[in-house]
Amino acid sequence: MARTFKNYSFILNPSLFYHLISSSPFKKKTPRFHRHLISSSSSPPHLLPLLFISSLFFLIVIGFFIPISRNSDPCSLIPQSPYSENPMFLTSLLAMTSNVGNNHFSDEPTLSRTSMMPLPIRAVSIKNTTKDEAEFWKQPDGEGYKPCLEFGIEYRRESNRISKEKRRFLVVVVSGGLNQQRNQIIDAVVIARILEAALVIPVMQVNRIWGDDSEFSDMFDVEHFKKTLQADVRIVSSLPSSHLVSKQTVITQIPYGVPPIWIRARFSKQLKEEGLLVLKGLDSKLSKNLPSDLQKLRCKVAFHALRFSSPIRELGTKLANRMWIEGPYVAIHLRLEKDVWIRTGCLTGLGPKLDRIISNDRDSHPEFLTGRLNLSHIERRLSGLCPLNAHEVARLMKALGAPRNARVYIAGGEPFGGALAMKALFVEFPNLITKEMLAKEGELEPYANKSSAMAAIDYIVSLSSDVFLPSHGGNMARAMQGHRAYVGHRKFIRPNKRMMLPYFEDDEYISNPRFSSIIRKLHHRLLGEPELRTKARDRDVIAFPVPECMCKH
Repeated sequence: MARTFKNYSFILNPSLFYHLISSSPFKKKTPRFHRHLISSSSSPPHLLPLLFISSLFFLIVIGFFIPISRNSDPCSLIPQSPYSENPMFLTSLLAMTSNVGNNHFSDEPTLSRTSMMPLPIRAVSIKNTTKDEAEFWKQPDGEGYKPCLEFGIEYRRESNRISKEKRRFLVVVVSGGLNQQRNQIIDAVVIARILEAALVIPVMQVNRIWGDDSEFSDMFDVEHFKKTLQADVRIVSSLPSSHLVSKQTVITQIPYGVPPIWIRARFSKQLKEEGLLVLKGLDSKLSKNLPSDLQKLRCKVAFHALRFSSPIRELGTKLANRMWIEGPYVAIHLRLEKDVWIRTGCLTGLGPKLDRIISNDRDSHPEFLTGRLNLSHIERRLSGLCPLNAHEVARLMKALGAPRNARVYIAGGEPFGGALAMKALFVEFPNLITKEMLAKEGELEPYANKSSAMAAIDYIVSLSSDVFLPSHGGNMARAMQGHRAYVGHRKFIRPNKRMMLPYFEDDEYISNPRFSSIIRKLHHRLLGEPELRTKARDRDVIAFPVPECMCKH
């Protein structure tokens, strides 16, 4: 009984209780007499204590029938009401209880307190849209899947020991762009858990392409990272002096897709003897198919612990608000940067002169070319290995019903070819907007040479978009796909490049209605509906959080 009282200790604040009643989704159904009682402006003073005492009694009685266990499903902490699908409602409601009463919920990764939450979906007026446009803005059916990070009994039993580890330490050096770094940090936490070692805050290597020297604390909220994972892995800011050595071997030779048993067999002895392990180049080295609890840990790190630092988060939210306030919008991660064309081995479609520049740079740096070296640029494109250019993105959006006046946020770096590269998209969708256009004077200045911070801002604005479309696969696309599913199944368009590009070639022989019908059929199951990770081998749980991290309720 005492535990139940503590769980509902927040109701001892009358003003908070009145606030909850006044914002209740059932307010409109309240009889006139009761509306008079709960109105703070018109309630007689002698009725307020009576209302508070009766309501307190009611909630305590309810508490006997709805106990909250320390290891309960995080989803169960989210109120189930007509507003429960509204992230802003969840955030505002649960935030009020996060710092009051005892610290009962502090180690639960509840969605609305620890993860980055998007702004709510804006309703689209049916009167002002065609049937095709309404279908474009329509959100997918979540099929009842919601976040569910219930760890097993054995995992929780081992956590008490692992989270207090003080002898063995893991140091990880991460590299690449923002989302590539995030993937490596996620796996670093999982490897630390597998090896039962404490994790030192990861070292972020200077990006060799953009020269970004940002550190972990510049990009992410360190204290939030530690606190969110305190029950899973001990995380420290630096090595203790007892473990500092003049020279330490950095291990980089790790095969791709190794399972936990390989990690233990390879590194446990070294950790036990030396107390320190330094790993580098973790990208895609850990298996995508891990035991259920470790998959959940991946989701906990990705969607809860890795929150951007306060300055980045605040600026990103400001820009997202400026997009959101004007109505629904599309975010496109347009991969048209010079390095993307070099690495993919594709042609830009901008003419011989610009294509020659890419070819020359690729010839001088053959190590940048990734995958299927024996394919021509035409074969690469038809195999779906090339990013969609601006013309192809515009055609895809038109075929799927996007209105011409749709507001389109462009995420990504400076396109190779400048305005010429964007022209075809701008002609069809003139309301193109970038973070530079949204920001006020001086707001982006601190991040002028920080590509990772710029990518983080794009991430925040894109997460709140009503529709997200990547022009090419990659770390950002996979992260956004999973994150948007995790926070409410927001629409995500995964271009079926391999199937649709042949129709792009023959479009002059196909009528526009027929072309649109074909494109929609090809994308029928690629618009954000829940898709099981287990349907295909080696799918990333961060992109496909169902069923390990999301379950039906």
